[in-house]
Amino acid sequence: QVQLVESGGGLVQAGGSLRLSCAASGRAFSSYAMGWFRQAPGKEREAVAAISWRDGSTFYADSVKGRFTISRDNAKATMYLQMNSLKAEDTAVYYCAADYYGLGYEDEHMDYWGKGTLVIVSS
Repeated sequence: QVQLVESGGGLVQAGGSLRLSCAASGRAFSSYAMGWFRQAPGKEREAVAAISWRDGSTFYADSVKGRFTISRDNAKATMYLQMNSLKAEDTAVYYCAADYYGLGYEDEHMDYWGKGTLVIVSS
């Protein structure tokens, strides 16, 4: 069992930055590909970014490339999402999720989910 807890959400003006954190407890964190997903009001949940368990390689949705950076610290069992140049359309609940030896960005394959943290970007 893995427990995931997100933090760092809040209200920010367009063009600003936020850093989300996802703290994990339970089974070996380094065995999980980790992903950030988001769900905006009235929309389906979508993958934002993911980071490999194997070599730290990353995946980004086209909408956030060049603005968001995902990272992980296996020693601290924590994943991060640095979000820069935020736009109103980034407003959503952001979830972290864990994918045991997987890819980390396939919604249906994620094994564990956090409860989410709300990000609101005012224009």
